[in-house]
Amino acid sequence: MELNNLEKVRLDKALRMRQNGRDPYPTRTAVSNNISEAISAFTADETVEHVFTLGGRIRATRPMGKIIFAHIEDGFGRIQLFFRVNTLGEEAMKQFLDEFDLGDFIQATGKLFRTKTGEITLEVTDFKMLAKAITPLPAAKDEVVDGEIVRHATLSDPEARYRQRYADLAVNSDVRKVFQVRAGVVRAIRQFLDDRGFLEVETPILQPIYGGAAAKPFVTHHNQLKQDLFLRISFELYLKRLLVGMLDRVYEIGRDFRNEGVSFKHNPEFTQLEFYWAYADYLKVMELTEQMVAFTCDKVLGTRKVTFNGQELDFNPPWKRVELRQGLIDACGIDIAAFPTETGLEEAMKAKGIKVKPGMPRGKLIDQLIGDYLEINFIQPTFLYDYPRDISPLAKNKPGDPSTVERFEGFVGGMELCNAFTELNEPMEQEARFLEMGREYGADDEERHPMDEDYLQAMSYGMPPCGGFGMGIDRLTMLLADKRTIREVILFPHLRSRDEE
Repeated sequence: MELNNLEKVRLDKALRMRQNGRDPYPTRTAVSNNISEAISAFTADETVEHVFTLGGRIRATRPMGKIIFAHIEDGFGRIQLFFRVNTLGEEAMKQFLDEFDLGDFIQATGKLFRTKTGEITLEVTDFKMLAKAITPLPAAKDEVVDGEIVRHATLSDPEARYRQRYADLAVNSDVRKVFQVRAGVVRAIRQFLDDRGFLEVETPILQPIYGGAAAKPFVTHHNQLKQDLFLRISFELYLKRLLVGMLDRVYEIGRDFRNEGVSFKHNPEFTQLEFYWAYADYLKVMELTEQMVAFTCDKVLGTRKVTFNGQELDFNPPWKRVELRQGLIDACGIDIAAFPTETGLEEAMKAKGIKVKPGMPRGKLIDQLIGDYLEINFIQPTFLYDYPRDISPLAKNKPGDPSTVERFEGFVGGMELCNAFTELNEPMEQEARFLEMGREYGADDEERHPMDEDYLQAMSYGMPPCGGFGMGIDRLTMLLADKRTIREVILFPHLRSRDEE
């Protein structure tokens, strides 16, 4: 690691500390409480003496002759430290000024008191270095604009923040709050499903046959088995195998991987919730979805009305419901039922002035219409339901309508949030669907759904009627944390290599 001049100065301080018998990176600490706990104990009863040993990162120092004020911060709070020569002596005061810099981790022991301004402060009786920061953290910068001082946030460049998330978290407390929201979302969903008898399970990430979604997988290779494997694009087919095995309500929260484009709402790896519910259908799953998201809002934010992208979203059930065929008729004047072939639908779209990529399957054409005319306009929570069979090979037909399946997608804030089916449980029909998809899409098409013989074998033992559901944890976090890009809610998002920029 090549050091700049400032980093060399800090490294020299660490080396001198070691030469003088003081370890800049000690193995043990004597920290007794986090800062929030100490402040809570003090405010609960200020009539008794409260002595604590606290640890944290130095955020600010203010030397004032024979006294020094400093602020430290840990993952739970911030507090002021008070050093004075009468307590510590000249040598200790000089040691602090010579050896400690902003960003260093310090351990400080003392009693808590309130200053004349009312600030809770630790009067330091002893201190030591816990970790010397060689590289200074980014600092806020002030600029005079039109005669007024404008403060620019620390580490505000998005590219730098995503590449150095550790520094981003260290200096931007609002970023830490985003990931506290994310953790709260996962915790609330688990509680909701656990309380309703769902069993959390784990299914393979490395799969010999990928499936459960229309996406291009990542491919890897197992050397000893001499076998190509795929990083999963969905949990679906494994979770439904468990229904065959009499686990009637199952869910998984974990990573999926899709080797496709990136955008403000797509990352190559993302966190997904999927659940499967025996003896339920897509209507019951709709109701459960509304309840689950509302419960999550209650637990994480304490309200079901959320501001996202400058608009108030209301997650109170019931959500709006729009039938897909009618929705497209209303939005763009095209009745997809009147055009059962890709050629007919393509011509109808062209007649409306819609640009179409030649040779697209009918399912992809319908997806294009949904994205261009419906999804972007669904701001309030909305269920779009009853999809064409062309784009839903794992969903059950709507009774009396073989061209339509019982599927819904939930949209919020102009983007897809979730997807659900009344699941197909007839093995011969499922095999026919797989074969149909194989004919519709070319062998090199990333949307092609491969045949899974073992899944068909599982279904042949009998799979109960069931409803299935999938939702992106990242997207729900975006909505609840008011972030317009998925990179803001993933700790380490995938970025282009620096060499490509």
